[in-house]
Amino acid sequence: MRLLLVHPSALMYSEIFLRLEPLGLERVAGAARDAGHEVRVVDRQVLSERVLRDEVRAFRPEALGISLNYLANIPEAIELAVKVKREVPDCFVFFGGHSVSFVAEDVLEQAAGAVDAVVRGEGEPAIAPLLEAVRDGGVEGVPGIVTAAGRGPAPLMMHGIDSPLPARDLMRNRRRYFIGELDPCASIEFTRGCPWDCSFCSAWTFYGRSYRKASPEAAAEDLARIREPNVFIVDDVAFIRPEHGNAIADEVERRGIRKQYYLETRSDVLLRHPEVFERWARLGLRYMFLGMEAIDAEGLDLFRKRISPDENVRALEAARRMGIQVAINLIVDPAWDEERFRVVREFALSVPEIVHFTVMTPYPGTEIWHTESRRLTTRDYRLFDIQHAVVPTTLPLDRFYEELVRTQAVINRKHLGLRTAFGAARILGRNLLHGQTNFARMLWKFNQVYNPRRQFADHGMPVRYELPLPRPVDVGDRRQLYVHTRPAPQTSPPRRS
Repeated sequence: MRLLLVHPSALMYSEIFLRLEPLGLERVAGAARDAGHEVRVVDRQVLSERVLRDEVRAFRPEALGISLNYLANIPEAIELAVKVKREVPDCFVFFGGHSVSFVAEDVLEQAAGAVDAVVRGEGEPAIAPLLEAVRDGGVEGVPGIVTAAGRGPAPLMMHGIDSPLPARDLMRNRRRYFIGELDPCASIEFTRGCPWDCSFCSAWTFYGRSYRKASPEAAAEDLARIREPNVFIVDDVAFIRPEHGNAIADEVERRGIRKQYYLETRSDVLLRHPEVFERWARLGLRYMFLGMEAIDAEGLDLFRKRISPDENVRALEAARRMGIQVAINLIVDPAWDEERFRVVREFALSVPEIVHFTVMTPYPGTEIWHTESRRLTTRDYRLFDIQHAVVPTTLPLDRFYEELVRTQAVINRKHLGLRTAFGAARILGRNLLHGQTNFARMLWKFNQVYNPRRQFADHGMPVRYELPLPRPVDVGDRRQLYVHTRPAPQTSPPRRS
């Protein structure tokens, strides 16, 4: 079959700080191609709407899949589905991805026939059975499927993540992917899932608190195929198992792979296994993202981080000793007042690390969705992007955004201003010499994107598609929050054309 896969356009924070290749979509594309289907991919993060329109008209896809890892992209995806159905009426349109898995029935209803199905759970084991069923009939029996007729069998979960390989060759404008000064930057997956249960996160509820590791040989083989000099390791928490991190490092050293790396991890993991991170620093680990989330014990307890402020401080000190630059994330509580913003600004300016802010947002699939969503002030999907307040603010909403952007701007001047540009002249020069402008554009783009008037005005946009209210769930039984429950037996999908 002719399959067209689409990633929606970039969200607000992706306009500045990063633009990552859609690794999950590439893996689904790889699985479909392994099953004998003709696959094309359009990433709206780096390609125009005109390119997508021309692709639909020229390729005439028999099936169209749209990746929805982010709630804020759902209205865009529905409108795209409507346009594709108008252009290619017989095309089977389906959605898949992390966020849409939690609101599948509601999105189908809102799409009013423009979307034929939503695939809940992991896409790799579902895509071949789905395309076979689209061709032969009987999609209601595909694992993870949701249609207007209801839910099909439970989603399948892969035992291992060594395959399918991501179809990176199908991507266009790969040079547009970057994270910070790592420009260009590819992505890779060493592990999948998270064993922790933070109240604001849906990674553990999606995967049922499972945790799977790529074999060191497969991880290194995939890494060796990457042409970009920089790689973002997308694991929710990198190097939880030190023996796994060391085994991959063994393979990287044996193959002589030279890259620069950016990864995410937790402070307690860094403190427990510093030798693994030190080794990867020697291999090229340059940046580390630590989700500290809060600067005091009360905030850490609220988000159930299961970590102390002292551990966070010691982790920052450890990373500095290793020569790894750290980016910290703090969650902005809409309940903050001017004094709290001032305290956080002082903290951000007192440490050498880069500090990012995300606004506390209850997402479907998270525990706080069931404890905070009754206080929602908006259900506009587009505002669920961790940059807008969707629950009541202590300050008037316009003042909240003024304080938020003021705080972000202070930190931006510290890390992304003219002084940084001079300090990063070597990096800028090297990137520009190779035609890479993403990092250079980032340095001066802040005021174009982060604007309190713009963010406040976003709340006044006409709303056509609204997030559903949560169904009653006993969060004491966390299994009710899960999308996946247990891995399915491994099978090789039949090759079909």
